[in-house]
Amino acid sequence: MPELAVENITKSFHGTTVLEDIDFTVADGEFFTLLGPSGCGKSTTLSCVAGLENPDSGTIRVGDQVFFDGHPRTAVPPEGRNLGLVFQSYALWPHMTVAANLALPLKLRKVPRDEQQRLIDDALAKVDMLHLRNRYPHQLSGGQQQRVALARGIVYSPEVLLLDEPLSNLDAKMRDQARVWLKDLQREVGITTVYVTHDQVEAMSLSDRIAVFMHGRLQQVGTPTEIYETPATPEVAGFIGRCNLLQGRVDDTPSTDNRTVRLELGTTGQHLTVVHPKAAVDLRGVATIGLRSERITLTERADAAADGVNVLRAKIKQCSYTGARFEYELTVGDLSLHAESPVRHTGQEINLLIRPEDCLLYPTAA
Repeated sequence: MPELAVENITKSFHGTTVLEDIDFTVADGEFFTLLGPSGCGKSTTLSCVAGLENPDSGTIRVGDQVFFDGHPRTAVPPEGRNLGLVFQSYALWPHMTVAANLALPLKLRKVPRDEQQRLIDDALAKVDMLHLRNRYPHQLSGGQQQRVALARGIVYSPEVLLLDEPLSNLDAKMRDQARVWLKDLQREVGITTVYVTHDQVEAMSLSDRIAVFMHGRLQQVGTPTEIYETPATPEVAGFIGRCNLLQGRVDDTPSTDNRTVRLELGTTGQHLTVVHPKAAVDLRGVATIGLRSERITLTERADAAADGVNVLRAKIKQCSYTGARFEYELTVGDLSLHAESPVRHTGQEINLLIRPEDCLLYPTAA
């Protein structure tokens, strides 16, 4: 399967820019996810790749075949792109059997009848639906309909498979199961896949790489580990997982090792020492600090500072039991934080232990 390249595409609707300079490459056989909140441009990007929308500028190609080029103006129609597309709604024909739904794209491509049956049975076997080939969509569960839609998307061996939130209509338990077999299917078929979702768990568990969208712009492209551990911007940090974003002012006290920086948190009078990959001497003024909820330790002991660990004194505003853990809403002075712990703390105040290397630091642009 060839790679997919999206190069510097822009798109506007009625004078409003919805995509601005989007640029990424999906490698051969890669599972690549477009992740972001509603209205961020990820589905519009997928529609541009599919040919359902044309960008205002930029280039889209698969391998050596150019699907769109803004200069000179070139736009291959959807039927000429040999891409598989699975919609959120599944879009199955209700009056056709499972097998007939899969036969339709093969008939449009004038595949011989005998070959059609072989391809249909092979695609249905891949999604474990061969035994239901003669049923109608209304006789299937939501999960089974989704499998049929996926089988229809791969039955004609497309060069790239495009998935637009295909799991969103399933309940939580079914989504968990569907993620497992969807990834297994993609690996078995070996098809280059672009997946659109707003669900972080789906993106993290399915993807080889993730492209995070915000407000029509591409914020970061990386592996799930890179996106979670080293988010490029506060917006990415705040969207992926549970992350507290706090404002701090860089302390003028010189750093002893040139790798750490000390910041005062708001007007709390409390400080955090943070490890920063750049020389701490380069940091000035106000900065944003990211603290992931699961990396804040709640404890009654206050002597951890001797080990180089930050200690903040916090008030417990609320505690919720979620089964696997307790979730805490906390205040540190005038700042609000969220933290997680396997332990139920009943006091009104608690100490928060935070390792300097667990803090994310984003200097404010001058």
